[in-house]
Amino acid sequence: MAFIEAQSPHTMNTYGRLAVALSHGQGVYVWDVNGKRYLDALAGIAVNTLGHNHPKLVPALQDQVAKIIHSCNYYHVPNQEKLAAKLVELSGMTNVFFANSGLEANEAALKLARKYGHDKGIERPKIVVYEKAFHGRSIATLSATGNEKVQKGFGPLVEGFVRVPLNDIEALKAATAKDPDVVAVFFETIQGEGGINPMRADYLRKVRELCDQKDWLLMIDEVQCGMGRTGKWFAHQWAGIVPDVMPLAKGLGSGVPIGAVVAGPKAANIFQPGNHGTTFGGNPLAMRAGVETLRIMEEDGLLENAARVGAHMKSRLESELEGLEGVREIRGQGLMIGIELARPCGVLIQRAADAGLLISVTADNVVRLLPPLIITQAEADDVITQLVPLLKAFLAE
Repeated sequence: MAFIEAQSPHTMNTYGRLAVALSHGQGVYVWDVNGKRYLDALAGIAVNTLGHNHPKLVPALQDQVAKIIHSCNYYHVPNQEKLAAKLVELSGMTNVFFANSGLEANEAALKLARKYGHDKGIERPKIVVYEKAFHGRSIATLSATGNEKVQKGFGPLVEGFVRVPLNDIEALKAATAKDPDVVAVFFETIQGEGGINPMRADYLRKVRELCDQKDWLLMIDEVQCGMGRTGKWFAHQWAGIVPDVMPLAKGLGSGVPIGAVVAGPKAANIFQPGNHGTTFGGNPLAMRAGVETLRIMEEDGLLENAARVGAHMKSRLESELEGLEGVREIRGQGLMIGIELARPCGVLIQRAADAGLLISVTADNVVRLLPPLIITQAEADDVITQLVPLLKAFLAE
């Protein structure tokens, strides 16, 4: 039996790790180095769209690794154009920049907004961001993030952000009414790290309208809630709107690191050669992973699956936990579900793992479920069968 330390003596102490090391996976299951099986209801935090060892994805990646893994952006990468064309088709937008992560995609979006302001003659552009938001851990994305715990110890933060509450159009109007330096509004359609907090469809439409009136960029972070997770390609599509800038990452490469910024006509030509770049972004391996992920999602009907199985999971959770003292709310859409409890519940991550279930707790008291989009209704029922007794036992303490 292999012994795994919760903290390695040689890696930086940046993660509160469980004493679990995963060895391999199949479908929605993973096994640790000791042979214990887990039902994966986290998907590497919304990354493993196609689960593990997918029979269509793996041969494609093996084929690509044998051909070419990396070439720099001095040269054309054919699958960049192929993936960009597909993202343009799915989003109704026009152009794409490829990066390596959600943080990088969000950083690029912030640079786009600032350049947009400077091009309009605004010397110190400002971007509206939201309470409880999470956009990354670089100095700029950290500053856009609405979490003091994450920001603590890293000041001075970057200036140029105006923070507003969720789903309150009057608060947004009041915060920006006398400020000619505002150039963009930036938010997650459903906040992930902030606790699975959705923006209402009517609010999204009002913000789109306000951005049009004010000539601001509407920038929607779909890093966690995009890529089919809610049952549409991008969560904002439920409101029938199109943003000007849309960062993507996580599920786009099914586990291969990838990021993208999709832009509409208002933002597509802001960056010119020399304004932005990346060494690894858009590399052949990541691009093949993105192309194949989208192809398989379409072939296998995974958007419909996410909507159907997600609705089933949410409905079952609501009925199983109804009237249970200590359960505040069950929120989310598709396969992005949060169960808010009345007190911090971080201990549930280890208890679930002990029971053979991988979950997450975010915002201290929200149990977060983000299973692979291939999950079946029977497997979703297994998640609930394992999770509900853990929740009930915890709340009875």
